[in-house]
Amino acid sequence: MKKKRKLAVGLALSISLASIPLNFVAAESIPQVQSENKQVEKTFTVSSSGEALLDLTAIAPGVDWSKKGQESAVITLTLDGKYNQDIVLFMGQQKFTYKVALGHVDPGAHTLKASLNLDKSPEGAKQVNIIKMDTKVVSSDSEDALAYRFSPILYGRNLSNIPGAYENNYTDVPLMMYHTQSKDTNGNITIEYTVICSNEDGGTNTPALMARWGRTTDIEWIYRVTLNPNHKIISEKYQSPGHGTVDFDGLKEQDHPLMYTSTSNNNFSAVKAGDTTSGYRFFLNVSQELPSNRTREYIMDQNPWSYQVMAKEMIRERKIEQIANPDSQEVSDQRNYLYVEFNKTTSPANGSAGVGTAIGVKLKGNPKLYISNHNVPDWSITRDNPAATTVELPAGTTTSDIESIQVIAVPFDSNPNDTINPPANYQITVKDVNRAFMLDSDYKPQASLMEWHGTQVLTAQNPTAVLWTATDKQ
Repeated sequence: MKKKRKLAVGLALSISLASIPLNFVAAESIPQVQSENKQVEKTFTVSSSGEALLDLTAIAPGVDWSKKGQESAVITLTLDGKYNQDIVLFMGQQKFTYKVALGHVDPGAHTLKASLNLDKSPEGAKQVNIIKMDTKVVSSDSEDALAYRFSPILYGRNLSNIPGAYENNYTDVPLMMYHTQSKDTNGNITIEYTVICSNEDGGTNTPALMARWGRTTDIEWIYRVTLNPNHKIISEKYQSPGHGTVDFDGLKEQDHPLMYTSTSNNNFSAVKAGDTTSGYRFFLNVSQELPSNRTREYIMDQNPWSYQVMAKEMIRERKIEQIANPDSQEVSDQRNYLYVEFNKTTSPANGSAGVGTAIGVKLKGNPKLYISNHNVPDWSITRDNPAATTVELPAGTTTSDIESIQVIAVPFDSNPNDTINPPANYQITVKDVNRAFMLDSDYKPQASLMEWHGTQVLTAQNPTAVLWTATDKQ
């Protein structure tokens, strides 16, 4: 039976903190594991009300996201004596700064406490070294405060078919949350929040994720609010199970909607009065904003450590084929892939053209063409505007081995029993390649091989075009 905790309606959930080892140390001096039991406490004073943020820098000795049973350590935070959130230290023994929000605070002194929570941690977690806790308050009067003011608080996943009462401490952990913001001609402001999780236990299969999305993390929008010019709510929506879009009708803390992850492919539900919650939650810093002309994976590119966490989870879950074979559809070591982001439009639009797009790569001295969709039509890119994909290459390939990169039109049919008949009237206009990189030995993005901006048009008569060759680099 999984442990669950009851939500106190309209209030933060109170929990007891286990008395367990936790060190608070200076950045320049990381001590050995000590047996002393204590919490770390920080008091900060606020001059005007606003949204509080915390940068917590920590190390968890002996913790490694790639190793079963010792994937992470979980720190529980209380603010002014009330449960605030949990921080999963997924970077383990690497020194790392975890960026979270604390919610609305009024003027005056506030006390923040942090404690390693063994009940919520994998069994291998024994010790945490907290290096520093930096707090900041974004004034309620600031225009920047809007994005923080309405950011969602997400209760962790606790599904009956996945082991563990606090399963996000080892799988599909929410890594970060970002926002987009736009204003219409009437001055109404729409803010949308998106969460990036380390993996996806359900939904799209792993090889298709690499081909269609260019990663094995899961990126899902969670909550969208529209405000009038006076910052009053006009509408608010969230992504429900089955990728639905429904009105938000749940509880809030101040203006922060309370949500929980309710499916294995990381869709969400609103917390309502009387609901039993999972007993742990994430309150992430949403300061990162996605540019309108870039794909969602851009946020991962700006946080290269996210590729490392992604790869470690794939390794631990044994989703990597033992002998790399770019001719198979299985996923190999993620360092064997070229990660490409390109921009295109299709006519007719919205997939009705019956054609997708793939990226092809040729290597020097090798006549074979390596294709992003592994020759599976449904794994081609059908969405328009910026999109990311990957091309699997032989083990040991480096970017210096790449001779050319091309774009390919891929006719498809949604009915697998039908014969694919290439449409006669499609037009795919490819405009940009924003980046094309491989991962280094530590599973972090290397410098991009190339960047291309121009126009190439694909038609049924001319379904391929070369975008870049190695001679372009010279």
